[in-house]
Amino acid sequence: MNARESARRTLAPTHGTPGLESRVVGDIASALTGILADMFALYIKTKNFHWHVSGPHFRDYHLLLDEQSEQIFAATDAIAERVRKIGGTTLHSIGHIARLQRVADNDEGYVAPEDMLTELLEDNRQLAISLRGVHALCDEGGDIAGASLIEIWTDEAERRAWFLLETIR
Repeated sequence: MNARESARRTLAPTHGTPGLESRVVGDIASALTGILADMFALYIKTKNFHWHVSGPHFRDYHLLLDEQSEQIFAATDAIAERVRKIGGTTLHSIGHIARLQRVADNDEGYVAPEDMLTELLEDNRQLAISLRGVHALCDEGGDIAGASLIEIWTDEAERRAWFLLETIR
């Protein structure tokens, strides 16, 4: 097969994970893609606050937010790969993220450090709630591997929220 024939050839759709019905795959893939959009939005917001935090606790907050943003970003590839493993498709662009994200952007020129942490606390709590919903969907559909991964991401979101809460108390 030459390069031209190869370029014209289309890939057959993936058949996904054995034992998962196509309806279930679509529902789980869609839900995880929404989570992925939220993770990217939360990553950017956390990095934004990391870059712009100031004040007497600068070093502590700066390092905390850097650590949290790295953890959030690390989860994005695993989420997208789970969607692909089960036979779904996921995000294609920044615009796609913007259409799906539920985490609100913060474009303010200045945000007080405590307000930054409070906003991220609420975002991480909401993310954990959303993850629980997708976990239930995975349980119902028999996606035990997806449910297992979601348990990890939920625990990470809850831990980030806990750290933020304890920092602003």
